[in-house]
Amino acid sequence: MSQPKITPRLIVTDPDAAIAFYCEAMGGELLERFKDESRGLVVHAAVQLGESVLALAQEHREWGNDAPGALGGSPVRLEITVDDADALGRAMVARGAEVVIPIEDRFYGHREGRLRDPFGHLWIVSQIVEELSPEEVARRMAEL
Repeated sequence: MSQPKITPRLIVTDPDAAIAFYCEAMGGELLERFKDESRGLVVHAAVQLGESVLALAQEHREWGNDAPGALGGSPVRLEITVDDADALGRAMVARGAEVVIPIEDRFYGHREGRLRDPFGHLWIVSQIVEELSPEEVARRMAEL
């Protein structure tokens, strides 16, 4: 049996704008896009982000495909680890993302923050700045 692989599928109201955002702001590459012309819906798109694939589908509430706005927000946090969290954060904000928690150095050895993309999805933008043992993280947390 092959190893499991998780591909998040984000529901968005404007899939073409979402594809542009994830490609332009986050360095993604569009792999595929399929539209059900009879309904006028993008039923599937895939964007390569580094080693990961992000799938997208257009909101269609009758199918249970609800975008974050229809739900009052998103309970899911997507974490992306990059070499330069600040640069990615700036690129996302320049293309319409909102800073929820500023990107800063954290006690657990990451430089990270939280951003809401223009489609309501929450991203933890993270950069590893220190490799710490679990004991060191626990010690630092106790000092807070």
